[in-house]
Amino acid sequence: MRWRQERRSENVEDQRGRGPGGVVIGGIGTVIVVVVAMLFGVDPRDLLTQIGTDTSSGNAPTQTAPANPEQQELKEFVSVVLAETEDVWREQFRRMGKEYRNPTLVLYTGAVESACGQAGTAVGPFYCPGDERLYIDLSFYETMRERLGAPGDFAQAYVIAHEVGHHVQKLLGIMDQVEAARGRASQAELNALSVRMELQADFLAGVWAHDTERGKHLLEAGDLEEAMNAAAQVGDDRLQERSQGRVVPDAFTHGTSAQRVRWFRKGYETGDINQGDTFSASSL
Repeated sequence: MRWRQERRSENVEDQRGRGPGGVVIGGIGTVIVVVVAMLFGVDPRDLLTQIGTDTSSGNAPTQTAPANPEQQELKEFVSVVLAETEDVWREQFRRMGKEYRNPTLVLYTGAVESACGQAGTAVGPFYCPGDERLYIDLSFYETMRERLGAPGDFAQAYVIAHEVGHHVQKLLGIMDQVEAARGRASQAELNALSVRMELQADFLAGVWAHDTERGKHLLEAGDLEEAMNAAAQVGDDRLQERSQGRVVPDAFTHGTSAQRVRWFRKGYETGDINQGDTFSASSL
């Protein structure tokens, strides 16, 4: 991705080194559980509950923000990606007669406090609708590369674009509609709704990639493949196979690898937000 000469977003808040008072995320000692935790969820509290983690307050020392060149470059990179999402979605919302509200990207190390509760690195990147912020520990990118088999800068950009996709859903009222169904739906129905919401976020990430390439030609050879590989590596079927050796479709919350790739590709190929209604689609 040709990013170095592009605008950096001002909506990045660096909280690295400012932990939430020593939150301890327990029981995430194995690679298998870490991989499962990397699912891109909407509310980290749900994920913490599902994997049975224990959150408790202690006197853990505050972590210091990394100052090495690689971390600084990653900060600049995600700032550029966020800026590109701002430009794309501002224009997309203008076409719909709406106003886009920029989210804030929060960088943290170890653990963080959000309006959705406290979360640790093992949760992976997440969007909190309560404060309209995206959260990421940049060490996640190393996990993507080394453990998930998803290297490349555009794979990293896909992560940000997917979480911004959830912000778009929040602004369009889609997230509120899904939340309203929680009280009257079974767990299986909630899982199915979650899958459709996550696939739509993948579609929206594809729309962003389409507009970014059309407007600025920032993609390089292999970039699109990097993003689709990242989407495939975090499919429910692939993660379940890795973690437990079998696939349980009723427990899917994000979609299969093939589905995630399909909806990202559809967003990229069409660039048309109106074609991303995963909730009405008869086939995913």
